[in-house]
Amino acid sequence: MLDVFRGLKNLIKVNYVHIDSPVFRLHYSITVILLISFSLIVTTRQYVGNPIDCIHTKDIPEDVLNTYCWIHSTYTLKSFFYKKVGVEVPYPGIGNSREKGEEDMSDRKTYKYYQWVCFCLFFQAMLFYAPRWLWKSWEGGKIRALMMDLDVGVCTEIEKKTKKKLILDYLWENLRYHNWWAYRYYLCEFLALVNVIGQMFLMNRFFDGEFMTFGLKVIKYMESDQEVRFDPMIYIFPRMVKCTLFNKFGSSGEVERHDALCILPLNVVNEKIYVFLWFWFVILGVLTFITLIYRVVIIFSPRMRVYMMRMRFRLVRRDNIDTIVRRSKMGDWYLLYILGENLDSVIFRDIMHEFANKLNHNYQHHIHGVPDA
Repeated sequence: MLDVFRGLKNLIKVNYVHIDSPVFRLHYSITVILLISFSLIVTTRQYVGNPIDCIHTKDIPEDVLNTYCWIHSTYTLKSFFYKKVGVEVPYPGIGNSREKGEEDMSDRKTYKYYQWVCFCLFFQAMLFYAPRWLWKSWEGGKIRALMMDLDVGVCTEIEKKTKKKLILDYLWENLRYHNWWAYRYYLCEFLALVNVIGQMFLMNRFFDGEFMTFGLKVIKYMESDQEVRFDPMIYIFPRMVKCTLFNKFGSSGEVERHDALCILPLNVVNEKIYVFLWFWFVILGVLTFITLIYRVVIIFSPRMRVYMMRMRFRLVRRDNIDTIVRRSKMGDWYLLYILGENLDSVIFRDIMHEFANKLNHNYQHHIHGVPDA
């Protein structure tokens, strides 16, 4: 089974050039790999058993009945989930649906999702990668171009000096022109949050309104008394279901109705997948929301920009950081912050020092009436 997932290592490569935040990387790296892995798991039937096994009769071949019940929907009975297993019902949701005469169709809980689980998981993976694809197209390789292999710092002094001058020239000539570049990244982070929340609603619709509170119900189930507790995982992912009626002509020419009990072994895997995804999406949504609050504070608070730069790059002098933040805009700060995460720390310190000196020199010339160079 490991051969199935070995190819996933090359599916998504987290680049050594960081152009985004760690939380944003969780969306397009870890989450996408998880979703595609889960999609592969539910499609590799040889490792988890047949997707459906029905108790068949001699009148209907086993393969025909299994295929019919897989293609069409199966169902359980809602009123039989709360009865005592082994005494009143053989299994939660399973019982005689015609005990009181004509069958009550409103009591049925129909299951149609299981044919679409692998496709839905793969579609979700694509949605999680979409903000990353959008940001890569907008970023355009700017950070990689500005790095010029200065992330290692092992080069001759002449080469290092030339490359640092190129970076300083770019920063100086494009000073105050990076706001739109930074805002587009913040938009991608916002889209990532919208995607997580939207996918919670998508899965809630996929499971007939049962998913939004699924994790909370599982926690409540784990903490409740074993004698009276009701398993929400069996309600959404039943192991045993009833197949919809199979109608065929009998030997006398009359229509004969056939139904069957079916086992869904795949639901043992599905329930674990979606319990994990519920908690993962909630954690991811909370982290992304906190990140967006942080972005808002960064936009409106220069003091916070100074503080974050000082906390992240301790080799850079405080007065240099103060000068750069005061003389530039938020987009310039974000570009320098991303550069600092990729460049060698000593080289970045030198660049910040020279850039701050250049800003101070220009400012002093300006206040004394000397034209800018």
